[in-house]
Amino acid sequence: MQPIKAFVARHPIAAYFTLTFTLSWGGVLSTIAGPAGMTGVKAQDHPLFPFAVVAMLAGPSLASLVLTRLIDGTSGLRDLRARLLNWRASARWYGIALLAAPLLAAGVTLSLSVLSPEFLPAVVVADDRAAVVLFGLVVALAAGFFEELGWTGFAIPRLRRQHSSLATGLIVGVIWSAWHVLAVAWGIGDRAGSIPIATFMLVDGLAVLPAFRVLMVWIYDRTGSLFVGILMHTSLTATTLILSPQTVGLPLLAYGVSLAAALWIVIAMVSVNDDHRRSRQPWERRAA
Repeated sequence: MQPIKAFVARHPIAAYFTLTFTLSWGGVLSTIAGPAGMTGVKAQDHPLFPFAVVAMLAGPSLASLVLTRLIDGTSGLRDLRARLLNWRASARWYGIALLAAPLLAAGVTLSLSVLSPEFLPAVVVADDRAAVVLFGLVVALAAGFFEELGWTGFAIPRLRRQHSSLATGLIVGVIWSAWHVLAVAWGIGDRAGSIPIATFMLVDGLAVLPAFRVLMVWIYDRTGSLFVGILMHTSLTATTLILSPQTVGLPLLAYGVSLAAALWIVIAMVSVNDDHRRSRQPWERRAA
């Protein structure tokens, strides 16, 4: 046990990502009997879908709890709980956490819908809007809580000790995207049309999720609140399931590229604003 603990203590990030993927992907593939079980049916219509979701979400949260206990003991778990229960953040940060994803997505879908009605949000064109909203909120709440116990609860604080907010967001964002590969492949299915699913994975994995994770790290830096991080993740997932257009092929790809562009524009604006604020601080304060 001691050699394992020593190795994990020296390489906590690598250990976390490895254990997370092992638990999540192993659980999903064993639940649905391999990749073949993911084809031919929409994800939410698969009879084992709820179990696959539980298996997927178990990875980040269990890995975080196990490694926190192994590395930092009960004091580490108390710190994790304290950050989870830390809800005393400014209303401004709550507003950004809850509204960033839906406002950006709504702006992109409404702008694109001027070109074609197929870009209208899912909830607008659905026959049963209440079911779309309910499904989106239930999945979003579960994803936000169980994922962020790991990504924000374990990985981000440790990476921030050595990396900037931008670098931390990109590192976690790219790996977060890779972790979603099975979900993206299953969720898109035949909606990819004639475009390879790998193209959607690249847009999602190298542009959309890393960009949003940079924003999440930025918010966490300013609040220190795991609770706010959970809400921000919940908002993103709910937005994806409720406000994204249910289009196919090239239009679906165009939506993903447009959303990524909007996110990176926001990041650029935030970076410029931060640089401007730092440049206006007295030299003595910056150097302190």
